[in-house]
Amino acid sequence: MLDHRAQSLLKTLVERYIAEGQPVGSRTLSRYSGLELSPATIRNVMSDLEEMGFIASPHTSAGRIPTPLGYRLFVDTLLTVRQPDQQEMSELQGGLMPDQPQRVISHASNLLSQLTQFAGVVVAPRRQQPRIRQIEFLSLSEKRILLIIVTADGDVQNRILFTQHIYTSSELIEAANYLNQHCLGLDFEEVRKRLNDELRQLRGDMTALMTAAMEAGSEAIADTSTQYVISGEKNLLGVHDLSSNMTNLRRLFDLFEKRTGLAHLLELSHRAEGVQVFIGGESGIASLDECSVVTAPYEVDGSIVGTIGVIGPTRMAYERVIPIVDITAKLLSSALSTP
Repeated sequence: MLDHRAQSLLKTLVERYIAEGQPVGSRTLSRYSGLELSPATIRNVMSDLEEMGFIASPHTSAGRIPTPLGYRLFVDTLLTVRQPDQQEMSELQGGLMPDQPQRVISHASNLLSQLTQFAGVVVAPRRQQPRIRQIEFLSLSEKRILLIIVTADGDVQNRILFTQHIYTSSELIEAANYLNQHCLGLDFEEVRKRLNDELRQLRGDMTALMTAAMEAGSEAIADTSTQYVISGEKNLLGVHDLSSNMTNLRRLFDLFEKRTGLAHLLELSHRAEGVQVFIGGESGIASLDECSVVTAPYEVDGSIVGTIGVIGPTRMAYERVIPIVDITAKLLSSALSTP
């Protein structure tokens, strides 16, 4: 626990660093904190905060900057939220009128991006898992097999399986026939439940192949059933905190392109209540170590069906971004629900 003096100085330091992007020194803290403290006292408090891991001292400056732990304490207990102004509220309300669902979702993503100048993302309501029409295996090399899944609506998904065992053509045909016999007209979750006991009766190498097929097939179908709209990725190119490290920026854009990892993070938010803030490494995704993700779930007719969010640098104006995400989620819920 921090005393009032330490909390005030940490709050001031985070706010000044977010506003100016420069390490914050004791003079700045004295000027903006409103506390009647000597420079020596401020330096002592700063040393204590640094020892506790809330702030850090860059080598090139006498000032301090917040650490992810410092941002976390700031967001959880020190933040003064600023509601969107009248113009921002008008943009949100005007852009999220009841309309075609996909168009409203796209508008929500664009508005999040425009109002925050970061990347806005909206996970669309999950589509029902498609039924399986046919499964085939095709040998690509000794230990590489192409899994081909054809769904009832004609969609084709391909996944490459890497195996330890070398399968003959007849074994692949046998496995495909077995799965088709059990899979026809079912989705992968239903197939997984049905085969759970039966796979134990098969010999080990065939069990391994079919288990790998089930896992890869579930991932392939999940990719098609979880869709999200992302807008404003290019905004991040103009954020110095991110664009100064091109390696990390490339990894971030790879994440946007591949989508799976980000979709998983947004799925976690889907199951939470209210606004969630993931700061740096809290997301568990290496590409987001220099970023913060602010998310909130949205509803259709009282049931949570998706998530919206903003992705930006850890040095973001949380007091603005958090209420924008919160209000957008509520307006999107209203726009998609039955009047």
